[in-house]
Amino acid sequence: MSEKKITSYPKEKINILFLENISDKAVQHFKDAGYASVKKIGGALSEEQLIEAVKDVHLLGIRSKTQITKNVLAAANKLQAIGCFCIGVNQVDLKAATQQGVVVFNAPYSNTRSVAELVIGLSIMLIRRIPDKNKAAHEGIWMKDAKGSYELRGKTLGLVGYGSIGSQVSVLAEALGMKVIFYDAVTKLPLGNAVAKKTLKDLVAQSDIVSLHVPETAQTKNLINKTTLKYFKKGAILINYARGEVVDLDALRKCIVEGHISGAAIDVFPWEPEKNGDRFETPLQDLPNVILTPHIGGSTEEAQQNIGDDVSNKLYQYLEMGISTGSHTVPSLSLPPQEGTHRILHIHTNVPGVLSAINTELSKNNINILGQYLKTNDEIGYVVLDVDKKLSNQAVNLLKAVKGTLKVRLLY
Repeated sequence: MSEKKITSYPKEKINILFLENISDKAVQHFKDAGYASVKKIGGALSEEQLIEAVKDVHLLGIRSKTQITKNVLAAANKLQAIGCFCIGVNQVDLKAATQQGVVVFNAPYSNTRSVAELVIGLSIMLIRRIPDKNKAAHEGIWMKDAKGSYELRGKTLGLVGYGSIGSQVSVLAEALGMKVIFYDAVTKLPLGNAVAKKTLKDLVAQSDIVSLHVPETAQTKNLINKTTLKYFKKGAILINYARGEVVDLDALRKCIVEGHISGAAIDVFPWEPEKNGDRFETPLQDLPNVILTPHIGGSTEEAQQNIGDDVSNKLYQYLEMGISTGSHTVPSLSLPPQEGTHRILHIHTNVPGVLSAINTELSKNNINILGQYLKTNDEIGYVVLDVDKKLSNQAVNLLKAVKGTLKVRLLY
């Protein structure tokens, strides 16, 4: 990050906006690299506020609360890239971002350890019924009783989703002497002695503790519902530190009240307040052996620093070198620098003939291509061209006129 690159656009004119109290490390990275116009705002903004704020912004950094809608993207006339300083990207209208050639990055692995450690801690707290004993002690009631309290050792942990977080929870759980089983829609290689199960029903029926680690999709919405909950072992524990729409909370409440589920830890909810201090309600309040937390599964100092490093590096590399590795919109390209050239980025709709048109226009005007890289996805194509320095401005103007062009930028 400290290496100074020479970009065609003056660094003092590149506007960078960070929202939601993103780590100061991200801000410092860009300032150290010579970018002076870096603004940081503590909270999220409404759509109306965002539409005003993103005008003339080149890089935008957000977390999970900020909603980047089609209207916001339409107002962002200079936006090159969005950095989601969190695991997910569901807060961004990816289709609209793709259509406008805006790169979207995130940090899918940076808070993995933070979530995994907390899941293990919650498992211990719930299987020992610590929430009830803690509440009683605060109320002046002494509850020294072993009834209903168990060790983790020898118990079965069922993981729904075996990605970066689920697999790390698996390793930690085995180190504590637990048996680990998992269910994932995609075939995954087990770590340690973990065993894959063919169906969700098989998994929940055999698990003492079920922990969810799945994304929010149409397939995972209400994945844990009144039907699924019937298959849980009596006295099982449910932990959801994944996504709020995955669990039917009313159905879960009923199972806890009836004693079929003995405890739960929930960190994510279908509806969450806009900011700290706002009123929060959920059907799971005032239930025994239930831990409720305000979406802080990955909220540790270490995780925020890691996320700040990861996403700011991706934004920086795209801004300075055109590298789009990790992008959810523009196709992923990683390319070496080319000495003695000017680099042009061309983003276009993925239709036949665009690359041919690019090469034809440059060839007709005697512009030599010294390096060329192309990658496409279903909707758009991304071409990086290294051309003769003397003719790069002419090349940019020619490429802007190519049919299907979404965005052209002279990088350096």
